Amino acid sequence: MKRFESLLRLLPAVPLLFASCSGSAGQRPLRLVVLDPGHFHASLLQKNALAELSDTVRVYAPEGEEVEQYLAAVASYNGRAEEPTSWREVVYTGPDYLERMVGERAGDLVVLAGNNRKKTGYILASVKAGYHVLSDKPLAVCREDFDTLRAAYAEAHRRGVWICDLMTERYDALNVLTRNLMHDAELFGDLLPGSADDPSISMRSIHHFFKSVSGRPLIRPAWYYDVEQQGEGIADVTTHLIDLVFWQCFPENPVRYETDVEVLAASHWPTAVRAEDFRLSTGVEPFPPYLEKYLRDGVLEVMANGRILFRVKGVHVGMEVVWNWSSPNGEDAFSSVVRGSRASIEVVQDETTGNVKSLYVLAAGEADPAQTLTALRRRVAALQPDYPGLRVVETDIPGRFLVDLPVAARPGHEVHFGQVAERFLRSIRTGEMPAWEEANTLAKYYITTMAVEQARTASPE
Repeated sequence: MKRFESLLRLLPAVPLLFASCSGSAGQRPLRLVVLDPGHFHASLLQKNALAELSDTVRVYAPEGEEVEQYLAAVASYNGRAEEPTSWREVVYTGPDYLERMVGERAGDLVVLAGNNRKKTGYILASVKAGYHVLSDKPLAVCREDFDTLRAAYAEAHRRGVWICDLMTERYDALNVLTRNLMHDAELFGDLLPGSADDPSISMRSIHHFFKSVSGRPLIRPAWYYDVEQQGEGIADVTTHLIDLVFWQCFPENPVRYETDVEVLAASHWPTAVRAEDFRLSTGVEPFPPYLEKYLRDGVLEVMANGRILFRVKGVHVGMEVVWNWSSPNGEDAFSSVVRGSRASIEVVQDETTGNVKSLYVLAAGEADPAQTLTALRRRVAALQPDYPGLRVVETDIPGRFLVDLPVAARPGHEVHFGQVAERFLRSIRTGEMPAWEEANTLAKYYITTMAVEQARTASPE
């Protein structure tokens, strides 16, 4: 952090040149800056044209394969036959890339998707320079990062800019439907508090180190396997899960880490990655020196798996993240259960659903299944104008009903990146950002960074 701190001391006397949250930029296209892109999510944001953005994009990065892969991905979007984009990348590479970005102030917002050890410092430097920030998760992977993130939000207030965490799962159709069904009192009832032994909300997310993205094998940087640079699984993937809990259960209601949350337990365990698999995933061999401390008998142990148990506004939540090496079907998977006094809402994605993410409603033990079905059909009928093809299907299990939405009616994960970006760009234009976003983001990273600390002090599984 010393490099960032010395750079930041130079900034307060320099006047701001860009749009603040008052929308003073008028209607000229907003100018995008991409800083040190090291993750494929940086290029996914440019997979399609965004009306609010200028086609000219400034890129600041150290030299190397990561920025070259980002540029190649954007070039492929420009050169494709159907709906090509027209991005013009103005690139600066060199050891002083951060200083150049701060000094030149050649844009309105910075996109961050790369090495997570650097990210929180990048956020603080960017807002101090007067940039809005759209950042891929996680925004913090340790307690020191959490403190820096708090400072960045305070600085953003002073500078009149926004910080946006790229939470794509809010745009998943089944997640939206879950939120909608939960807040139908006749159907769902009240959210149960649960207990530490029996949480009322459970979530499980399964991911894979080796997979394809946009039809191509995903090449990961070697540092992705270093938890000090990428973050542990419970500091990374769980950000989406916690965000869903807040967004679905307490809409428009801020969650404050100081008073509303408590981390009750956390644990973690490693995924074993062989040398030949590491080479296949990264193109690098042998293991870099910074990974040697994770080697056991020549096999890399990546602390990518974990569990968190926490309480938020009196509701107990349990979640698990699992990273396998690869999947026979190439798919990540997600499952969840949210229990109400009248019904539970389940998301299932496994062999029983053909690995298709599926949404179910299960009548609570003392509830009349017929009344549950009537309430569910009423609610689904109200939603059908927004979700053509949505229907209720009775299953072989009494009181359990499939809320069926055709897969073709669900935009894919990659589409969600553009949706998040469009919403953030509108916030910059209008000067309006939901008041709960900042509180919820800080609460989320308080939970994840506290969980990492607890897991590291507990005995590994």
